[in-house]
Amino acid sequence: MNKREILEQLVSELRAALPEVQGAVVASADGLPIVAQAEDAARLAAMAATALGLGRRIAETTQLGPLAETLVRGRDGYVVVYAVGQRGVLALIAPAQVNLGLLHLEARNIAERMAEVLG
Repeated sequence: MNKREILEQLVSELRAALPEVQGAVVASADGLPIVAQAEDAARLAAMAATALGLGRRIAETTQLGPLAETLVRGRDGYVVVYAVGQRGVLALIAPAQVNLGLLHLEARNIAERMAEVLG
């Protein structure tokens, strides 16, 4: 199984554990989609990589340690961007009623596993 197939399997695991997730994208740190299960995935991948870079800069500047995730909350839901090691990003779209604790628990675990795949 190649890296892309493994990442697709991990996204599928995540979406099975959290069926309310409306979209998921795994992208390189420079914003190129690797696995896309969302509308307008290329744009989401680029924005997620930008959010990741900005979040890392903010965390570094404010001495918060390495960035774990960035969360954007709108009236109707969330976009949560998780660092996937130094080489990737995982972006999830979820509705406002999502259990954020469970989302973080599952996504952080999957992001760590993805980081091992991306090296």
